[in-house]
Amino acid sequence: MLESVFRVYFLIGLIANDLLFTVDAGRMKQNRVIDDRKTGLEFPLSILAFLGMQVIPVLYVLTSWLDFADYHLSTWAGLVGAAIFTVALWLYWRSHADLGRNWSPLLQIKGGHSLVTHGVYQYIRHPIYAADWLWGIAQALLLQNWIAGLAALASVLPVYLYRVPREEQMMLEHFGEEYRLYMSRTGRVIPRLRR
Repeated sequence: MLESVFRVYFLIGLIANDLLFTVDAGRMKQNRVIDDRKTGLEFPLSILAFLGMQVIPVLYVLTSWLDFADYHLSTWAGLVGAAIFTVALWLYWRSHADLGRNWSPLLQIKGGHSLVTHGVYQYIRHPIYAADWLWGIAQALLLQNWIAGLAALASVLPVYLYRVPREEQMMLEHFGEEYRLYMSRTGRVIPRLRR
C-alpha cells in the first residue's frame, strides 16, 4: 500500500520540479550568451540524465514493465526517501531562486552574469548537483526497483564527473580570484565544516 503512495509522491515531486525548470528555462533565454562551453557530450549527457531521472521512473510508476526488478525495503526506508526527496526538491527550488537570471542548464556565462555567493551558495558551490545526488538516493528508496530506483544515480554520475570540473574552470576564468576565494570557503556539494 505505502509503496503506491511513495510512487505517487515521487511523480508529484517530479512534475513540480519540471514546472520549476520550465519557468526558469523561459527566464534564462532573455540573457545574451557571452561565453559558451557546450561540447558534443552535453546533449547525450542531458539525455542520459533525463532518462534516469524522468523517463525510466515514470515508466515504472505508470506501467508494470519493470516490476520483475522490484526489491522491497522497510516502510522506514520509503519514509526516509520521501524526506530526502523533499529536501532535494527544496534545494532545487532554492538554488534556482538564489541564482535568478544567472542560471543556465548549459555551460554558459550570460551577459550581466554575477557570482552568486548568497543563500544556499554560501555553503556549497553546486547545490543543483547536490540536489541531483539527493534525488538519486531518494529515488532508490521511493521506487524500490533495481532499474528505476538506481537509474538516477547511474545517470547523474557521468554528468557530475564531466561537467563540474569544466564548470569550475569556466568560473575561474571568468571571475578569477573572486571565485578562487569562494572555492576556498565552500564545499562542492557538501558544506565545509570549517570555513
